[in-house]
Amino acid sequence: MTTEKRRAPAGAAVLRADITSAIRDAVMHELAVVGYARMSIEAVARRAGVSKAAVYRRWSSKLDLVLEIVASVAGRRLLLPDTGSLIGDLEVTYLIMSRALRHPLASQIMPDLLAEAARNPQIGQTLQLALRNHQQALGERLVGRAVARGELSVVDPVAAADLIVGPLYWRLAVARVPLADAEVPRLAAAVAGALRASAEPLPAPAEERLVAQ
Repeated sequence: MTTEKRRAPAGAAVLRADITSAIRDAVMHELAVVGYARMSIEAVARRAGVSKAAVYRRWSSKLDLVLEIVASVAGRRLLLPDTGSLIGDLEVTYLIMSRALRHPLASQIMPDLLAEAARNPQIGQTLQLALRNHQQALGERLVGRAVARGELSVVDPVAAADLIVGPLYWRLAVARVPLADAEVPRLAAAVAGALRASAEPLPAPAEERLVAQ
């Protein structure tokens, strides 16, 4: 009885995870150094230590490559501990996000991508969708906790996302003014106040409703 040795699939059927990871890292560094307009597949492959064919087996073009990686990074879920209060949750959120946006790569890439998004509708739509989904999920999580604790009543999730993330993105990604850790509590308290002001009124206790009647 003979056995036939099976050959491993070749080409696009086998995509080594370490090579994919190296390409992703190379893209982020190239975006930080030269920006989207001047970035090339050749430079990405050279930085990753792979062939151009290895890149093209995974992505059909520079645009597809950047869109997929930007969407995955922009939409990455933050791991936020429950501090037990709305202000505490906001402080932790701002500390994590501000440190992420101060990262040397992020601080170079974000302004370039925001500028490129204004010129390239595909990049603009992808970036907007990824950021919007991320922000809305963040707002729903933080507001949901506050509602469950009785700190807030119902808040529109889109408005909540804008109130929570907007000030930080504006300062760090657009105005590019540093946010010191010591300033975080004041920002968190201001945003918590804005969320309370925009929330629907909490229902009055039963005894107060009886008196009002």
